[in-house]
Amino acid sequence: MNAETEIPSLASLEYIPYVDENGDLPNNLQGKIGVYAIFDGDKALQLINYSRDIYLSLKQHLVRQNESCYWVKAQTSDRPNRTILENIRDAWIEENGAIPPGNGTDAAKWIDPIDAKLQMTPEEQAKITSPMIDEVVQAKLIKNVARRVEEEILAQLKARGVQAEIRFNPKLKESGLLDLK
Repeated sequence: MNAETEIPSLASLEYIPYVDENGDLPNNLQGKIGVYAIFDGDKALQLINYSRDIYLSLKQHLVRQNESCYWVKAQTSDRPNRTILENIRDAWIEENGAIPPGNGTDAAKWIDPIDAKLQMTPEEQAKITSPMIDEVVQAKLIKNVARRVEEEILAQLKARGVQAEIRFNPKLKESGLLDLK
């Protein structure tokens, strides 16, 4: 086995703060390909995944699951191979002894764009379903819901001290979805 195919144990890797004292995500993972594990504030494993840019993936997860993103462990690869990355992910899940919530029951919350429509207030739902409005007005209302949810997410991240630039894809807001650009 060479160093590239050797699988480090998850326990052997150091915890990296998800957000450092300057409010930044781990910059050393920017543009890096590899496998990463995300832990909550109690260092309970939440998700194991692989990515072509770990930094961007961490940013997406932070936006989607802020409350569960406090620590990271990562193994980068200079010569990426999907099979090797999947083997590392699977080995870490096995080492954990249970499937992390983000790899099982809560996978959609970690991977899919945020559906702002699910966070509509009763008033917003009443307006959107009103027979008195046309599709153009309905689309505008959905976009406003997405903007409101976006503001709430950005406020939560700011309260946590996050300084990383967070920009949502404006085209997706029209359909009530939030995903980073």
